[in-house]
Amino acid sequence: MNRRVTLALATIGLLTATAAMQLGDAFAQQKQKVSYKTLPANTKYPQQHIIQAGDAPGHEIRVYELHRTFPGDAPVINGVKLKETVTWGMSDYTENSGTVTNYTAYVLEDGDKFFARSTTLSQSAGGGKITTASVGTITGGTGKLTGIRGTTRATGSADPKAGINENATEIEYWIVR
Repeated sequence: MNRRVTLALATIGLLTATAAMQLGDAFAQQKQKVSYKTLPANTKYPQQHIIQAGDAPGHEIRVYELHRTFPGDAPVINGVKLKETVTWGMSDYTENSGTVTNYTAYVLEDGDKFFARSTTLSQSAGGGKITTASVGTITGGTGKLTGIRGTTRATGSADPKAGINENATEIEYWIVR
């Protein structure tokens, strides 16, 4: 009888410990969401290069760098304010409609970073302006953001030739420990 009680108590203890570890993993991987808007005043194109493809009227390939800062009410990621983002991208547009592949570095005030790879669909809004919709995957991070995973989603408008860009972004993330 004592053997059965000991076995039952050991089994309950093992199950409790296993459940506690899984619960700890669940808390470590709890999804967080942050949303923010970036204004044209806080967004600059330090460089962009446009090449006419020549195969169809209005078909151009563009490589660019986009820099955003957050001087006011900065979004907070994992308890730290976002300082800036730097995006490098390549667009393939015909008359301002087409796709973009983006790589973004998100830099926090403490120097930690995380990175995302996104695809954007752009549509001409006339007069050189475009509307955009993006979705991306967070690919990793540094420092306290090592193990970060998640998705990014954004909508926006831009006039790349005039250097104007603004958007609304939502980041959903968790950190795998």
